Amino acid sequence: MKRFRIGHYLKTSLWFLPLLFVLGGVILSLIATAIDNGSLIPQSITGDPTAAMQILYLIAFAMLTLTGLLLSLLVVAVQLAMGTFSPRIVRQILQDRPSQSAIGLFAATFAFAMLAMRKVRTTADGGSVPGLAVLIAIVLVVGCIGTLIWYLNHIAQSLRVAALTGWVSEDTMKSLDRVYPDHGPQQPLDPSLITTPHSGVVFEVDHDRLVDLARKSGCRLELLWAVGDFVPTGAALVRVAGEPAVLSARAVTASIAIGPERTLNQDVAYGLRMLVDIAIRSLSSGPFEDPTTTVQAIDRLHDIMRQLARRPLHSGEHHDADGTLRLLAPTMQWGGYVRLAFDELRQAGAASPQVVRRLRSALDDLLTVVPEERRPDLEHQLELLGDLSSAAAPTKADRRMTQVPDPSGLGSAADLLTPTSKQQ
Repeated sequence: MKRFRIGHYLKTSLWFLPLLFVLGGVILSLIATAIDNGSLIPQSITGDPTAAMQILYLIAFAMLTLTGLLLSLLVVAVQLAMGTFSPRIVRQILQDRPSQSAIGLFAATFAFAMLAMRKVRTTADGGSVPGLAVLIAIVLVVGCIGTLIWYLNHIAQSLRVAALTGWVSEDTMKSLDRVYPDHGPQQPLDPSLITTPHSGVVFEVDHDRLVDLARKSGCRLELLWAVGDFVPTGAALVRVAGEPAVLSARAVTASIAIGPERTLNQDVAYGLRMLVDIAIRSLSSGPFEDPTTTVQAIDRLHDIMRQLARRPLHSGEHHDADGTLRLLAPTMQWGGYVRLAFDELRQAGAASPQVVRRLRSALDDLLTVVPEERRPDLEHQLELLGDLSSAAAPTKADRRMTQVPDPSGLGSAADLLTPTSKQQ
């Protein structure tokens, strides 16, 4: 148990791995200066003692500054993660090996340069320069610059929800395998199903490739998950209809890109989802916290939905060159886009006159451009919006004013604006 406690402490400590790097830098500096006492590398390459001293000094100073910068970035990341996600996520960030390694590399380069400076000798006849140590220090600096650029990307990527939840999930899965190593009886698998090798979100599907595979095998494929859906490990991904002659399950799964989070590659709904999230978050503490930000998000939702309003949406059926149906894929239709764009916003902003007016204006405008068969979804949203806003309005006068469509969302009604030709 004592060994476990020590191992656990070292594993979850921020200082242990950087300390090993620093010790490595010290040892490397001692070895380099012992091998080269000033005669191995000519001064035409490393410079005279004055130049070498300046190089090593600047390297040491820069590395000390960058080490402090990395520690500051890590502290900021911890604060953001604690405030945005959960205080319990701190341990995952502090024991992040890439962060520890980056800090360790900068600190090790600082220690290397500091120890190398003591071997630079300045005398009347020119002095001596530990050329090997100077060259190694320059190489370490180049590596540190590359590491800094990589680390900035790493720390930014690490603050994504997908990355943080992925860390916790991976550690939990490892613990699960240790505590419960027996996976239990295997569930019999339908031979017509192709399972996914790992979990993730479907963010792109190569429809042409799947159609080609199905055509060559003489079968039809049915994709069981839509783009943007999360698929757990081992779940059925594709159903095969018919008797395929030769169909590679690996080729099928390779045609479906599964990653840690949704992207906008083929997922139009995800763009709407992000705008709705921004709008709702602005109202998280109440309908009057930041309705203007919500209105700005509605402006973009309105624009996207207007561009989508008259476009033919894909049926999810993909045929080969002969017209034979080869692939069925779940595809969102108009009603789904309308509900995604307006359902949650309508509920979250029903008590905000500004939001209600802007939503009403957007829905009224969309009704003027959509085909007749798409009108019922919008009319239903208007009806629900009226019910919710009427229930939330404190007085009859407020209730009447929320019924006024307002494209600016600033609370202005028709009687407060200069009349247009439509009103005259």
